[in-house]
Amino acid sequence: MDTKIRIYLADDHQVLIDGMLSMLKTNKRFEVAGYSLNGENLVEDVLKNKADVLVMDINMPKKDGIEVLREFSVKGFCCKVIILSSYDDVKIIKEVLKLGANGYLSKQSAGENIIEAINAVANGEEYFSQSIRDRIFDSFSKIPQQSYISEAMPLSSITERELEVLKLITMEYSGTQIGEELNISTNTVETHRKNLIKKLNVKTTIGLVKYALKHNLIN
Repeated sequence: MDTKIRIYLADDHQVLIDGMLSMLKTNKRFEVAGYSLNGENLVEDVLKNKADVLVMDINMPKKDGIEVLREFSVKGFCCKVIILSSYDDVKIIKEVLKLGANGYLSKQSAGENIIEAINAVANGEEYFSQSIRDRIFDSFSKIPQQSYISEAMPLSSITERELEVLKLITMEYSGTQIGEELNISTNTVETHRKNLIKKLNVKTTIGLVKYALKHNLIN
């Protein structure tokens, strides 16, 4: 039998909590560890209930999601965190990822994405709902190429060409499209992609996006 994933919910709307509870109870792999309607004592409650995944609203009374993440960061993360929010501001997304969040869902799409998101982060992956992905990719497309050169980047190991490939990957260009854009072969594109994954220690395109967010490659 698969190990149960213990989930803790935090949102100031009881109706939303009730909806998620009903949905999560339909999945035999999930076990709801508890829920809170505000951020007060949330870190202690999550620790006490030994939750594997916390699904948390960014806006809560008494202590908001950002404050909770900062407290987790100080004490050491005890679980994976998925942010649930009505906001798609890249600055907010960037902030919560820097603080260690593993996923970000828009409330509008939470119903259709929550189960997939929990499974993904429980397996060590990152997860963004499609609207959030689109918002991030749109931000990439508006950044001048020189903005990708940052002191935070390991410039000693990443080449200028790899930075160009990274930008196009995060804009969802295919290998063929990148080759055409940069006038290089698809084999060369694949080599650059593998080098980036190895150098940045990520596994997926979302991992590359998360890296770029953490290292100020998105304004």
